[in-house]
Amino acid sequence: MKQDNDLRNNLKSIRTRLGMSQQDLANLAGVTRQTISGVESGQYAPSVAITLRLAKALGCQVEDLFWLERDLPEIEAMLAKPVPTGQQTRVSLARVGGQWVAYPLIGKDAFRQDMIPADGESQHQTDTDKVRVRLLDDNLDTLHNTVVIAGCAPVISLWARATERWHPQLRVQFNFANSMSALHSLCRGEAHIAGMHLYDPETSEYNTPFVRDVLAGMEAVLITLGVWEEGLLVKSGNPMGIRTVTDLVSEGATIVNREIGAGTRLLLEQTLQKEQIPFHTVQGFDHIVTSHQDVAQAVALGIADAGISTASVATAFGLGFVPLHQSRYDLVILKEYLEEAPVQQLLSTLGHRMVHSQFEILGGYDISKIGEVVATV
Repeated sequence: MKQDNDLRNNLKSIRTRLGMSQQDLANLAGVTRQTISGVESGQYAPSVAITLRLAKALGCQVEDLFWLERDLPEIEAMLAKPVPTGQQTRVSLARVGGQWVAYPLIGKDAFRQDMIPADGESQHQTDTDKVRVRLLDDNLDTLHNTVVIAGCAPVISLWARATERWHPQLRVQFNFANSMSALHSLCRGEAHIAGMHLYDPETSEYNTPFVRDVLAGMEAVLITLGVWEEGLLVKSGNPMGIRTVTDLVSEGATIVNREIGAGTRLLLEQTLQKEQIPFHTVQGFDHIVTSHQDVAQAVALGIADAGISTASVATAFGLGFVPLHQSRYDLVILKEYLEEAPVQQLLSTLGHRMVHSQFEILGGYDISKIGEVVATV
C-alpha cells in the first residue's frame, strides 16, 4: 500500500527494545524485510492483515504500533533551553508552576544512561522561548504527574528510579545541572526542585545564602538529602602520594576541573585560596568537564592525575579518594510546589527504608538527617 502521510508508527523502537532485527520481525510476521523497512521509514502503509501480524509478533496492540498524526493534540510550552529555529526536536514535557515546559532531548540529553523517552516533537519557528509541541502520546496524566529535579548528585537518579518503582503513576525527570544552574532553573520556573551543595565561608552556611540571593522575593524551603564527602579523586592506590591540594603543585599533578557554578569547583578554589596557591600554578585548572562522572572518567582513563568530586563517585569508579571537606546536599523547593501531590509523593519517599538502604550501599553519604527541613527563606 502506498505511503499515508498521516500515519505514524513506533515499530522500530519497539522492535529494537525487544532486541529483534528487521529480518527477525519479518520472519515472525511472515513478511519480507523490505516490508519492515518500508513501514519503519513511513514509506509504506501496511494492510490490516500485515498490521495484525506485526502486533502479534511484537506482543502488543495495534494502537501501540500505529496512530494517525491528526489524532494527537498539540500544546504550547516554554523551552527550557535554546534550539535552532526551524529544527524539529524531541522533547520531554512537564507541568511546572502552571505552565508546560519542554526540555529538548539533544546533545548529551539525547543519549543519557537513564535515557528519557520523548513526550513530543517540537519545531521552533520564532525567536521566542515558546514552542508548539505535537504530543506522541495522548496520556496527559503522565505529564501532569511528572516532577522535575535539576541537580548534579548522581544519587538523585537512583532516588528517582526507586520512587517510580514504588509509585508507577509518578514520573521523576532528573535534569543534570550544577548547583548554581539548578538554582537558576528553579527560579525560571523550569524545575520543581533544585539540588545544590555550595558552602559560603563568610557565613559558614551551606546553600542558604545562595538561595536567598538567587530566589530573592520567592518563598522556598531547603530539605537535606544528606552530607557527602568531597575531595580529590586519584588513581587507585594513589601512586603520586597526593594528600593535599599543595601536593598537586609539588608533585606536578594534572587535574580536570568543573565549570563555574559547580559546588566542587567552588570548593577547589576556596581550598587553593586558603593555602595561598595561585590557580594558574595547578596544571589543568582550566581543563573543564561538566559532571562528577566526567571527572572520574578522566582520572580512570589517565587523562588527569586528579580531579575533585565525591567519595561515592570514587567508589563507583574504583578510584582512590583524598577527603577535603564534608558538604551538605540540599533540595530547594518553592513553597507553592509543596502542595502539589506528585511533589509530596516524591518527598515522602525520603523516609522510606529502602531509599536509605540504596544510599547506604552506594556509600559516601551521611543520611542521618535525610528529609529534614534545614532552612526556610
